[in-house]
Order: sequence, then structure tokens, then C-alpha cells
Amino acid sequence: MRRHTDKELLALLNDTESDKVEYKESFKGDVPKTARQAVCAFANDLPNHNDPGILFIGAKDDGEPSGLQVTDQLLLSLSDMKTDGNILPLPTLTVEKRVLKGAEMAVVTVFPSDMPPVKYDGRIWIRTGPRRSVANEQEERVLNEKRRHKLPPFDIYPIPSSKITDLSKSIFENEFLPAAFAVDVLESNGRSYEERLATCKMIVSPENTTPTVLGLLAIGKSPQDFLPGAYIQFLRIDGTDLADPVVDEENIGGAIVELLRRTEEKLKAHNRTSIDIASTPTHQIEMPYPTAAIQQILYNAVLHRTYESTNAPVRVYWFNDRIEINSPGGPYGNVTPENFGKPGITDYRNPNIGDALKTFGFIQAFGRGIATARREMEKNGSPPPEFEINQSAVVCTLGRKQ
Repeated sequence: MRRHTDKELLALLNDTESDKVEYKESFKGDVPKTARQAVCAFANDLPNHNDPGILFIGAKDDGEPSGLQVTDQLLLSLSDMKTDGNILPLPTLTVEKRVLKGAEMAVVTVFPSDMPPVKYDGRIWIRTGPRRSVANEQEERVLNEKRRHKLPPFDIYPIPSSKITDLSKSIFENEFLPAAFAVDVLESNGRSYEERLATCKMIVSPENTTPTVLGLLAIGKSPQDFLPGAYIQFLRIDGTDLADPVVDEENIGGAIVELLRRTEEKLKAHNRTSIDIASTPTHQIEMPYPTAAIQQILYNAVLHRTYESTNAPVRVYWFNDRIEINSPGGPYGNVTPENFGKPGITDYRNPNIGDALKTFGFIQAFGRGIATARREMEKNGSPPPEFEINQSAVVCTLGRKQ
């Protein structure tokens, strides 16, 4: 990711808005919304420049400074556009404070996505010259073609042994599509079932209807027929060691929604509350483990695990004194054992599965799961989560409240 020089940025400011440049005087009013539309359009890169798009915050329509003061809070708000989950797949962008034409400006550099089409608020935004608009059917097809010519992540690889009939049309049309796209987009949309599947990366293309890993996991009728490790193994062990008696066990399968909901029901059944009516003036309801902490670690395990070349499931082992959640596959990309769990350090082995989890409502914002789990454990009076990280797995241990 090359950093633009001051000379290059000044040349863009001295020109006019284009399909690679947009100016904003501030980040108030409806600008957070239109700025996200611009980020989405730059990430889609419909003209196929293969160059970053630049969003200037603090520049008037003529490229002159607006006198905006670039604060840390502004830079943080701009950075949130990457991870708040409103732009999917997550865009790749940088945010920096620069002094140009003798004034402060925030410069957002947006890199073309390897996984178009990119959506903001359920709409696929593109840029044609200085104009922003929602993509039409032909423009969507162009973006789909661009994706097929790039090296995709494993979660949108095709599974040659599967067929379109292995996907649930009911789940796709009744649950996924209404959550993924704005109502007006669906109502004005004359696209075929196959075209919609392709746009959502559930199949390769309208012509090649082979389901992808994402398609099978998100809306597959029986994903484990093709991805045998894509299940959760639950054990409730009456003791503190694997050799102790198992009092409840289940291999939980199905598509992602069913997989997570059934696992959450199982965890809820074992997370029995206690009521203290003796030691305080008002009764206190206590739980061995805060539900939100277990959920966040579980969702992370399903999202960040490796699905490639493994039959290993996500393992949830509930002992008398702790819960261990084992996610196959070590840290990925920018994440290392040394920086794991630190604020702002995120990367995604399965970005499209992340999109599906966001669409189905399991994730509200990205990169905050571990921080949320830590906060909830602390609020509950529980020990902080512990992580064991190696190249083959990430194991999180949640200690029982004493």
C-alpha cells in the first residue's frame, strides 16, 4: 500500500472530482453516509483503474481547504468506516492527517476490492466520473466478472462436487436477501435467481452455477456433505480433565444460522443461573459465564477458523471450572501470536463468511469480539479470557466465576 506524496495529492486537489477522487468539506450532517457510499464505489472500481480512490475530508468542491480541524476523534470516525460492518465485504483503506495547501485535511485512501461487488447499506455503489450511483444489472455483471479474474479467498472457492440444488432457495430468498439488500433494491430488481446467487457469491456465476464454500455454509441444505469439518463438537464434561465422564455431547451441523443457534441453545441450557437471596438486601442473579462473552468467542471461532484441507471441527468443551473453545487454524495475515487480541489488529481468513454472519445478525461490528468478551467477563466478576495460540489452532479458555 504505497503512500501518496504531497505532490500527488496536490495534483488531485488542483484537478476536479472524478471516478478516483471526491471532496468533502467536513464529516457532519449526511457526509458520513455519502462518504461510505464513496468508499463503496472506490472499492468496486468499476472503471477498472486498479488504483486507489481518494476521499479528501476538509476540501471544498474546488479543491481548496475548508478550514477543517482534523482531530483524533475525526480520524477514528473515518477509520470506523472500515469495520462498522455497513460496507461489505470489508474495504481496505487507510486514514491519515495531511497538511495540504497550508491546511489540515484527512485523506482516506481506498483500495480496489478483490471481492466485488461491495455493498453499502444493501446497495452496490459505483462511480462514473464524478457521479455516484447504484449499480444496474449490467454493472453488477461486470463486477462479478472482475471477481472471477482475481485470486479469491478460500471461502468463495467453488466446490465442484456440489450443485445449485444443494442450496436452500427458501433460506436465500426469505432470510438472506431481505437482510442483505435494501427493500427498494429488491423490489426494482429483475435479476434471476442465479444472478442473485452470483452477486451474493453463493455460486460462481449465472452461467457456472457451482456453489461456493460460502454458499454451502450460509444457505446449504447439508454443508457437512462437502465440508466435513464445518461443524461444532460440544462436550459437557463432569470434571476438569478430558478423561472425566462426559454427561452431554453433540456434533452440531447444518448451515451457519442453524449451527450457531443450536450451539447457543446448548450453551444456554448448561449456563444455569443462581440467585443469591441471603448475602445482600436485594436478590442477585449470577451466571457462571456471561452469555455475551461465550457468544463472541463462539462467533470468532466459526468466522476465523480454517475450512480448507481439514476435517477438524470447532470444539466447545465445557468443564466444571472452565469452557474451552478451540478454533482450527492459527492466526492469519496481519495477526500474529504476539499482537493477537490487541485493539486495531484484525485480518480475515474468511471475509465473505464474515459478511454472511453480519447479514444474519450475529455480528454487529468487526474487530470487537475479543474486546467485548473481555469486558463482559470483567463485568461478571469472571477471570479474563485466556488464549493459547499456535499455527494449528486458537484456543480460548473462559474461566468460571468463583
